[in-house]
Amino acid sequence: MRFLLPILMAVPLFAQTPEQLDVHGGAAVSTTYQGKSAVRIDAAPGAGNGASFAILKGSKFHNGTIDVELAGKPAANAGAGARGFIGIAFRMQGDRYEYIYLRPTNGRADDQVRRNHSTQYGSWPGYDFDRFRKEAPEKYESYVDLEPGVWTRYRIVIDGTKARLFVHGAEQPCLIVNDLKLGDSEGAVALWVGPGTEGYFTNLKIRP
Repeated sequence: MRFLLPILMAVPLFAQTPEQLDVHGGAAVSTTYQGKSAVRIDAAPGAGNGASFAILKGSKFHNGTIDVELAGKPAANAGAGARGFIGIAFRMQGDRYEYIYLRPTNGRADDQVRRNHSTQYGSWPGYDFDRFRKEAPEKYESYVDLEPGVWTRYRIVIDGTKARLFVHGAEQPCLIVNDLKLGDSEGAVALWVGPGTEGYFTNLKIRP
């Protein structure tokens, strides 16, 4: 079975196949979701935060732009704390990586605090959301309008130790990070999902 996940890495688009993804802590299959050919990634039952992702084999990313359309929602048997966590991990070096993700169920929650936690930056394994909320509350997460299970345009722009997240094609970033914890590094790119997530990805483009 083949994926249709176009990728641009300073070369023409090509079709992504299962053999070109190195999946950790979950499962990946090709599918059609809301009319688009996509990759579906499910976090493994019981997988913890930071454990579920699919590395694009051969990818090597330093500075540039990563665009993708994604849709995340809590899996059918997910716990009450599931938010449909979904995003991109980048500059992966072994078990270390930077990542920026969305919490789709928070975007239109009635609780304003939850809304303020709609986006999140983390650096695995030393800096997860829990540490940031304790040591630097509000600095590494922000609000953006989201809906679970709905295709969402996602873009991150990385330059040295700085990252910017743009959602829904907005001209201004909804999250700004000025101190990426792995420094000015490089590494692989991965499709990332959090605990209890059913996630979909399509139209991935990576540009320097």
